[in-house]
Amino acid sequence: MKPLKLVPANDSFRALQLAVDVLDGSVAGFITPPEVLGVTPEVHGLPDQVANQIGFIVESSGSTGAPKRISLSINALLASAEASAKRIGSGQWLLALPTNFIAGINVLVRSVVADTQPILLNTQVPFTAEAFIRGSALMTEDRYTSLVPHQLSKLLQAAREDAFVFSELRKFKAILVGGQQPNWADVLELQTMGVNVVVSYGMTETCGGCVYDGVPLDGVSIRLTDGRIAISGPTLAEDLGSEFVTNDLGELVEGKLEVLGRADRVIISGGLKVSLDRVEEAALALDGVDEVCAVSLESEWGQSVGLVYVGNERDFHELSELTVAARPKKLLRVDSVPRLPSGKPDLMEIQRLLAS
Repeated sequence: MKPLKLVPANDSFRALQLAVDVLDGSVAGFITPPEVLGVTPEVHGLPDQVANQIGFIVESSGSTGAPKRISLSINALLASAEASAKRIGSGQWLLALPTNFIAGINVLVRSVVADTQPILLNTQVPFTAEAFIRGSALMTEDRYTSLVPHQLSKLLQAAREDAFVFSELRKFKAILVGGQQPNWADVLELQTMGVNVVVSYGMTETCGGCVYDGVPLDGVSIRLTDGRIAISGPTLAEDLGSEFVTNDLGELVEGKLEVLGRADRVIISGGLKVSLDRVEEAALALDGVDEVCAVSLESEWGQSVGLVYVGNERDFHELSELTVAARPKKLLRVDSVPRLPSGKPDLMEIQRLLAS
């Protein structure tokens, strides 16, 4: 057994040192939510000591409910970092995501494995393209970063207007984007501009992204069971057995995985199946719509679609490609989509806003 050490998320330097200590096996780590006025938030239910093979205990984002605590072994964390480096290369990372979630922890672990000093942004303030570019300008080695889709969208908007932003983005060997379905139009536009955006799929239970651009990392295997994506390999969390059946729907197209969305993101409205991810994709394709999030609302039809969006005021009648059941029954234009600290949309808060 060995001690479990706690570090707050707003102390990125201590979190980086914790990653060093975790990988040398002296301690296990848990990164708490940020300190408030210098006081670390109370964390209940954690053991003082854990088994020697444990590296980090990580909370899932909790976008659809209560977060879960997931134990990741040192071997799984190293397998993830090494397989990622084999696929996209190794170098200096820019930390743009909170370290109390797996994507941020991965940046720290990959930096330690590569023996490089990461550039640490203040992830406790809203993400801006200006701060990101200031951080990237400090990088001295091959550049890498990991983002969520709304961060990528902000960088694309800035790159359209500022040649320096565009040139800085092109210097990255790889920009991983994951955590949720990306805006494919953003990804394609950036790739066409010569920016190497790599779409990553995975979750805390798989040490984060384990499928890049539809292709599993070395050692990882995927299959479909009743339409759901099942993952096996050395990056799985403890106590999952040899295979983890996710809550995500997918299909294999020419040997590559296409993620269709979460099974719980398919609702029944008027007896018809409606994919909330497909609704978001269609809404994002409209001119003047910058961000969207679709959620399920209770209605006389069983369930109906609610939508919050950022952009120009509009009525969304142009979504004629969607079935009647899939068209939003409630719309709310917002200054920004409510998000969790992980950067994912806060689905429960969005439901509350639309219901009220």
